[in-house]
Formats: sequence, structure tokens, C-alpha cells
Amino acid sequence: MRFRRSAVLALAGVAALAVSGCKLADNNPGAQDPEFAKIDGEFLKTGGNGDDWAFPAQSYGEQRHSPLTQINDKNVSELGIAWFADMPDARGHESTPVEVDGTLYVTGPWSKVFAYEAKTGKPLWQFDPGVDKARGVKACCDVVNRGVAFWKGKLFVGTIDGRLIALDAKTGGEIWSVQTLDPKSNGTITGFPRVVKDKVIIGNGGAEFGARGFVTAYNVDTGKQAWRFYTVPNPKGEPDNAASDKVMKELAYDTWSKTPKKDDWRDSGGGGTVWDAIVYDAELDQLYLGVGNGNPWNHGIRSNSEGDNLFLSSIVALDPDTGEYKWHYQEPPAESWDYTATQPIILANEQRDGKDVKVLYHAPKNGFFFTLDRTNGKLLAASPYISGITWATGYDLASGRPIENPEARYEKTGKLYMANPSALGGHNWHPMSYNPATGLVYIPAMQMGGAYMPPAAPNEQGRSSMGFNTGGAIATADVPDDFNMVKAIQSVTTGQLVAFNPKTGKAQWTVNYPTPWNGGTMTTAGNLVFQGNAMGKFQAFAADTGKLLYSLDVQSGVLTGASTYLVDGEQYVAFMTSKGGAFPLVSGYVAGASQEVPNIPRLIVLKIGAKGKLPPLPAAEEWVWNPPALFGSPEIIAAGQSSYQRYCLVCHGPGAVGTGVLPDLRKSGTIADAATFKSVVYDGILAKNGMASFKPVLKPEEVEAIRAYLTSRAHFAKANDAKFKVSAK
Repeated sequence: MRFRRSAVLALAGVAALAVSGCKLADNNPGAQDPEFAKIDGEFLKTGGNGDDWAFPAQSYGEQRHSPLTQINDKNVSELGIAWFADMPDARGHESTPVEVDGTLYVTGPWSKVFAYEAKTGKPLWQFDPGVDKARGVKACCDVVNRGVAFWKGKLFVGTIDGRLIALDAKTGGEIWSVQTLDPKSNGTITGFPRVVKDKVIIGNGGAEFGARGFVTAYNVDTGKQAWRFYTVPNPKGEPDNAASDKVMKELAYDTWSKTPKKDDWRDSGGGGTVWDAIVYDAELDQLYLGVGNGNPWNHGIRSNSEGDNLFLSSIVALDPDTGEYKWHYQEPPAESWDYTATQPIILANEQRDGKDVKVLYHAPKNGFFFTLDRTNGKLLAASPYISGITWATGYDLASGRPIENPEARYEKTGKLYMANPSALGGHNWHPMSYNPATGLVYIPAMQMGGAYMPPAAPNEQGRSSMGFNTGGAIATADVPDDFNMVKAIQSVTTGQLVAFNPKTGKAQWTVNYPTPWNGGTMTTAGNLVFQGNAMGKFQAFAADTGKLLYSLDVQSGVLTGASTYLVDGEQYVAFMTSKGGAFPLVSGYVAGASQEVPNIPRLIVLKIGAKGKLPPLPAAEEWVWNPPALFGSPEIIAAGQSSYQRYCLVCHGPGAVGTGVLPDLRKSGTIADAATFKSVVYDGILAKNGMASFKPVLKPEEVEAIRAYLTSRAHFAKANDAKFKVSAK
């Protein structure tokens, strides 16, 4: 029988300390608990026997596969709700639950951490790092967090303002905190840390805002920096006194433009942030980084259309002890479309030509599924996992380079380019999983096009201290007010669960969804694949055939992957619900049927035979449009539209159409009064709620023009909103 703690100290709301080394808890909490102490590198090589799910991705190989079989394809239909917990923040919940010795850990928006009794749902403690919510304006894709790392009785969490914090797993007490970023920078942390050989490793996000990418390793007991690896060169051409100095000088620097130009990579930071994928290979003792997009996206502005720009959109292998470079593979050289390589990486062994080959599987944004030899980074295969890819026809396996469509280089043609996939990708951050028994990789894929065009409007021509800096026509890109066109876009903006066979390079089976942005996957030895979706269903499929075996109405969208574990001999399945992340924020009417799905942040835990029920949804109230009087000339409204698209779209949606995550500004009472609206947008009176002041980039008259535009959108909605929507039923 497994050791169980009889009681856990409840600790609510521990305030974060920014100074590294501040001690509020035992530096070695795991030494007092045999079960906690066992979660180390040896355990994480396999993830154990399935009793615990001690790591968001289950094990170092990040297959998100459980060996448990108690819940299987014969009885999964008997799953019911064991317990649930409502969460405090109705933003994107992207955390995969972590369970160790009967305690379940999740994170939420604003980098908060919560602990529950895994069997009953009893709250044990919560930790709030006290993030300044005005920092949310620097988070490209919602103030999300993807989970905690567990190591010998400690929990590690990254915060949206760039801190890495060590907590006592029993109490939630802070052990140490270190600031990993320049607080004045535009960097953020949304991914979960990885712990390797007594080092906790974290990257950062923020490429769209001008952050330069790097990954840093810290000592697990003290928070002292061990090494740092930059993923793009120093903008001054100088050494960083980092592990990356040698390879930057010898290999990377010459792949970037040499002649400085306004707004190029020297001004922008270059991008290349490692905001999610960091994977440790215990077999080869290598660390793999999935590197993000360039800044700006536009390769013509970023690097004068010169060079491959290493290590953007690359898989980079490092020595985990020193951070020293080993090898790399760049997926799209000279990246120009936000085609990141930060999507989840899976390690596996594969039979090729009668030999056992250690491989790395990757399904990044660009639509191709990559198989690499992880001993040396050689490309073994690259096949589409979605249909209709337009930017390239395939890959040359000899050179490892894509066969590009010249029209995709909008920065060279100067023309509008309609792309598939879009900047959101054929697959985004949502976890994929691998089942060794079937040999299939289960990808939460998306079919979604997008447009790219060089800068057109005046406020697109140069960099800004706020808002996205893409080097493209973001201020002039808007969903048209044409009903038939919107319906056409909705019809081709869909999602899929793709069971991809790496050996054949094709989908073994596929499940189609009416909208994209469906949850991550988890697979088990019970011949199951679990996935939640944007339409409010949590489902289980037969891993070998794709047959739907179970479907539960969970009232809200599901973003992340599930986890599974045993407590007192019973198997449980845990997952989060909510809406949020990039697509709901930027989709507007294109969200289609998912637009009307409620946003309910909740942790739900299932087991066989449970009879729990979710509370009934409150009765939906029909919004009655009563906008204030129109004002402003057509020219003023057009100027307001341009400013809105440049600075507001990425949170409040194209055409000001909200989807239930952040306020729908067409419905805001502030647009009825100039002074009130200015106090929010310009003066920042709601900064503590996450609405930062835009005074650094907007003049009062530009703020008023935005108000005129929003008022016009409210009048358009009064006449047309009902017909543009798609019922969620």
C-alpha cells in the first residue's frame, strides 16, 4: 500500500518575493516524504508505473502516454464525474494536472498554483505570485500557464512577469524566486519548467513584442544560474558570456543580415523565443529546444531578406550540463510567417530498415510532420499532417530544406498572400501524444488559412512599444462585413484530431470538428485517446481505430491535455475547462459555433462509476443592442479602425467581436462617454485589472477615434450580429 499523508497544511495566497534565495520553506522538503522524494530524474525517465502523473508531459520523452489499463476501451463509457473545482479566473486554462502521492496540482491564469486532494477534491493550498496585471498587455496570447514541474518535493512554476519560483509541494510555501528576464523587457513565461539533473530549465515568450530568445538553467535548491543559451545572435555582435557564444560566432551570426537597417533584428531583438518545447533525452543525455518565430515576422524587414536566420524555427540540441550546442535542424529557413517550432516534441524509438532508430517527432505550425534522427538532427521524413498546405510542396530529404512556393514570400512579391496554415498553425501549443502500441501520434490539428501582406497603413510602417510588431499589414487586416464571405471563412476554419502514422507519413484515422482550437490529447495502454474540444465535450476514442467511445458535456471549452493516475487502487482522469488563448481572442465571427460556448474555468476529475453532476448553466440572457449615438466622420472612424486593429485586435477580436474571454467592446458602457473611455484606454484606471494604459502609443484624439469606431461596430452588430453567428447547438 502506498504511503499517504494524513494531513496537509493549508496555505492561502502566499505573496511572491522577487529576490532570489528568500526562504519561506525547507530547501529540501522532499527529504521528509519518501513518495515526494522519489520524483527525480530516474523516475521521470519512464514516468513510473502510472500511479502518479508527476510531470505535465508524463515523462522525459513527453509521449503523454499512461501505462494504466483500469479504464479501457471496454468500460470507458462508465466514466462519471468524481469531483470538480471551480477556478477563480475566467481566462485560458492551459495547465495539465500533475498528481503525486494523492495530491493534484494545477496552475491557472496569472501564474497561480492550486493543490487539491486528488481523490476528493478537497482544497489544500493555493499560491498567488502577485503578478502586476498590467503585464498582461505583453502576453501575446492570454495570461496563461501550462503547469508545474515536480522534483523531490519541490514545485517549479514560471510567471507571466518572468519569474521562476520554487515552492514546497506540501504547503505551497515559497522556497526561492529568481527574475529570469529584464523586468523592463517584453518577455513573458507561459510554459512549464523542465527539471534535469538538479537544474530547472525555463525559456520565455514575447517575440512579437521584441523579446530576444534564450533558455536558462538554474540550480534546483538555490535558484543560482548554471548556464544560459541564446537562440539568436547578440544585436551588437558582442559575446553574451553565455553557453551560446561559440556557436553564435561560428555558425549563427553569418546567417543574419550584416548591414543595419531601421526596425531590423538589431532593433527588434530578433525573436526566437523558446516559450514551450524544452525536452530532455535521458537516453542520449541531450536537451532539445523548440525555437520560435522571428521578430518581426517579415524576413524582408527583419534581415533584409538575407540568410536563414539561425536558430529561428529550429530544433536545437544542447548539452544539459553546460548548455553547449550539439546540433540543430531548421524547419522553415528564413522564417516569415510565424511558423514556430515551439510545438510539443515527442521522443520515440522507431524501426527503420531493420534498425532501431532513436527519433524525434514534431508537428509544428507549418503543417508538416517531421521525423528526425535525434543522435544527429538528420531529417528522416517530412509529410503533411493537414491538407492544403500552400507555402511549400514538400521537403528535399537530401538537403533538409522545404520546396517553397515563391508566392509565399510576400516580403519579396509585395503582394497579398493567402496562406494555409495561418500564423496560428496547423498545430499550436496544444499537447499531442504517442501510443507505443499503435505507433500513432495524436495531433490536435487545425485547418485554418490566413493572409500576409507587407505593411500598408502608416501605423504599420515602424516598430511600436506596444502591440504586435509583425512587419505586416496587421492594421489593415480585418474580417470583412460581408455575410457570405464570413460564412465561407467559417466553413473552412475547422479542427481535427489526426492519428498520424509516422511510418507511412499519413493519417491512420481522423476526427473532424466544426471549429479549431480543440484540446490536447492523452493516450493510455487501455487503447484510449482522450481529448476535450472547443464545443464543450470531453471525449475518449479507441486509439487504434478512432471510434468514439465516450462523450461528456462539460459546459465549456477544453484547451489542454488530460492526465491520469491511481489513488487507493482507482484510476482517475483529470483535465481543465475554459476558453482562452490566441484563437478565441483574435477570431471574432470566424470562431463560428464555438463563439457561443460558455467560458467556465474548472478542474474536472473522472472515475469509473462516479455519479457527480455539474451545476446547471444559468439561463442565457439575450443581449439587447442599444448603442450610443453614432459620431465621427468616415475618415475618423477609418482611423479608429486602423488603430484598433493595430493595438486592440489581439485581445478584443477583429471587428471588435468578442468571443466570451475578454470584454466585447461593442457592449462596453465606456464607449458612451468620451471621458470614461479615455480614462480606461489612455489613463489606465483599469491597469490593476489587466487593461494597461496605451498612452505610450496613442494620442487622445486617436483614442477618441477608436471610440467612434467601436460605436459604429455596435450599430453594425445591432443590425447584423444575429445572422453572423453560428449556433453552438
